[in-house]
Amino acid sequence: MSDPLEQRPAIVIFGAAVRADGGPSLTLRRRVMAAAAFGATLPSPLYVPTGAKGRHGPAEAEVMGRLLQDLGVPAAAIRLEPTGTDTLSSARACAALLRGHQGPVYAASSGYHLPRCVMLLRLYGLRARAAPPPEAAHAWRERWWWRGREALALPYDAALAWWEVRRAPAAPPPAPPPGQG
Repeated sequence: MSDPLEQRPAIVIFGAAVRADGGPSLTLRRRVMAAAAFGATLPSPLYVPTGAKGRHGPAEAEVMGRLLQDLGVPAAAIRLEPTGTDTLSSARACAALLRGHQGPVYAASSGYHLPRCVMLLRLYGLRARAAPPPEAAHAWRERWWWRGREALALPYDAALAWWEVRRAPAAPPPAPPPGQG
């Protein structure tokens, strides 16, 4: 019988910049708030904020973890992934962290970023879907700039992830549960 905690929904929250004062940027705050609102509709979700220390403050994952707790999410429902330095490495690290997870996996990010996040999580073996994104906070011109950037980043990251997955040795089969081997 599998662990019920491994069957609950997991929400992978992709990071964004931390301000110089160590607080969340508007984009980071909006991503976390949207993920928390979505998580409130699910039974006992596991939140996986991801992101390393950037130019300022603590790791993005730590800032998101604190924000989730401020929004009422219990610490036991949060598993930080503080090593990802970009979308690709965050997806890779979260896939390793969630290896064996049997519940649904949702990617939480800004709308323009979600297709790449979902694609990468899937390439790394998670059956991910998109969580509802926050409403766009930027003017339409700025949103088109971000979409254009994603149009270039998506095929680049897809090729890198595909290559990594194809070159990786096959994972060993999971160990049998205690007393059954």
